[in-house]
Formats: sequence, structure tokens, C-alpha cells
Amino acid sequence: MAHDDLIKENQKLKEVVALKSNLISMTAHDLRTGAVAQKWILKMLLDRDAGVINEEQETLLKKAYESNERSIEMISEFLAANQSEDATLSFKFEKADALALMESVISDLTPAAKKQGIKIIYAAPKNKIPELKIDQPKIRIVLQNLIDNAIKYSERGGQVQITINSDAKFVEFSVKDSGIGIRDEDKDKIFTKFFRTENAKKKREVGTGLGLPIIKLFVEKHGGKVWFSSEGVGRGSTFYFTLPL
Repeated sequence: MAHDDLIKENQKLKEVVALKSNLISMTAHDLRTGAVAQKWILKMLLDRDAGVINEEQETLLKKAYESNERSIEMISEFLAANQSEDATLSFKFEKADALALMESVISDLTPAAKKQGIKIIYAAPKNKIPELKIDQPKIRIVLQNLIDNAIKYSERGGQVQITINSDAKFVEFSVKDSGIGIRDEDKDKIFTKFFRTENAKKKREVGTGLGLPIIKLFVEKHGGKVWFSSEGVGRGSTFYFTLPL
């Protein structure tokens, strides 16, 4: 095949991939919009805004509400996964206050932690955190996923400890939970697409196994790295990632 033909075929392939990605995104966005609307209707019913409900009705509505929340969570993960595989995926690096971003995410997730009886402990940085040049929406996804996972996989009464510190080259974030932990035989697969540990499945049946691979992709695209430590099942885990100064 001639060089010009290869260029044309390559361009066609890019256009097909971009079209597929756009279709998935539009469909997922529409599904998420509908699911969010349903969530607030269910919340209004549970809050008795539309009148009194009996105990049996409340139980059924709570189950519907929880199922709806899981659906929204999965759609959001598919959207992020689709974006991460988009051949046209680009990163817009701008100066940002990483400390303010992290504190904003903690604030957003604190209600969910309280609902599950989880205490969030935020340790103030040891030194001043310099501004970073990052794609802020993507790093927000990284922080949201790590903190949300720590909350979801911890037992009621547990805690999530969050830190941010810097040295001459990197800013390091850590999220430590008191949750289900990771078996030694699973450690090599944690960042593999669609992989979920058996104890994670027992704790939460629904999940895509896409969150951690997306985190790894986004962090590495920034020139950072992500890793974790765990002392075993039932003894919690700590996830770390760095971003370069």
C-alpha cells in the first residue's frame, strides 16, 4: 500500500474511533442524566416531600435509591474509561493549587463518608505545597476515585487518612483506609482493567474494575507514578501517587 493510501486509511481509522467514542459518551451522558433525575425523585420520596410513606415503602425506596447510586457510579466509570481510551484524548496542563483541589474533593465526599460511618482524617502538609501544572479535571478524577474507594471498602466505624506533602521534585498524595486490604496473590493485578479482588466483590457486588487503571493512566500521563501497600486481608491499604513539580 502506498504511503498516501496509508495516511488516508489511518485518518479514516481515527475518524471511526472518534465517532465511536463520541457515541459512547453521548449515550452514557444521557443515561447518567436520567439516573441522576431518578435519584432526586427517590430522595424526595424518602424525605417525605411528597407525603407520608410506610415502613415497607421506605425499605423498597431505599433499595431503589442504593441501586440507582451504583448505576450512576458505574456510568461515571465507563465515561472516564471511554475518555482514557479515546485516541483523541488530550491533556490541558494549567497551573493549579493541588492543596485546594484535594480539599475540595474531601469536602465533596465527606457526606458519603458520614453516611457510611467513616471518619476522614486529613493531615495538614508538613511544608508549603507549590503550584502544579496539571490537567485539573483528570487529577480530580484520580483523587475522587482513591478517596471514594477508601470510603466504600472500609467498615462502618473505620477511618480514611489523607496526606499531601512535597519535596524538591514531586508532590506526593496518600490515601490510607482501614478496609478490606489486598491479598498478596492479587497485588500484581490491581491496576489491570476489569480486575476486582474476591474480597472487593463480597464487599460490593457491583463494580467495573476500571477505576484504578484510569488512575494509573492519568497519573503517568502527568509524569508521576502510582503505587500501594497493604498488610493483607482486613488490614487496610494505602494508595500513593506523585505529580512532578
